[in-house]
Amino acid sequence: MNSLTPLVDVQALDAAIAESRERPVLLFKHSRYCGVSCEALDELQSHIEARHQDEGAVAYKMITVQTHRPVSDAAAQRLGLRHETPQAILLRDGKVIWNASHFRITAAQLDQALP
Repeated sequence: MNSLTPLVDVQALDAAIAESRERPVLLFKHSRYCGVSCEALDELQSHIEARHQDEGAVAYKMITVQTHRPVSDAAAQRLGLRHETPQAILLRDGKVIWNASHFRITAAQLDQALP
């Protein structure tokens, strides 16, 4: 089953960016204490569950801002994006090809970004 893998250090972030050269990687920046972020996480999990037939087609990674701030900061710097939470960032070939934040992170938007 597709799962949401936590990124716990900058080396894991670099590996995820490298992995995007093989398959799409969706990074999700999450804040445990934000209701909007919790709703966006629910939307992401619904999207992942609906894609069970596409096992392994997309890698899903999560950065929890409270516990892994250096990873979050490195993601913003390496990817050239302003930090937001929640934030969904789709990578292909090491580059950002789509991103959304807050209420724009929905299962439907994720389905469109990842056909």
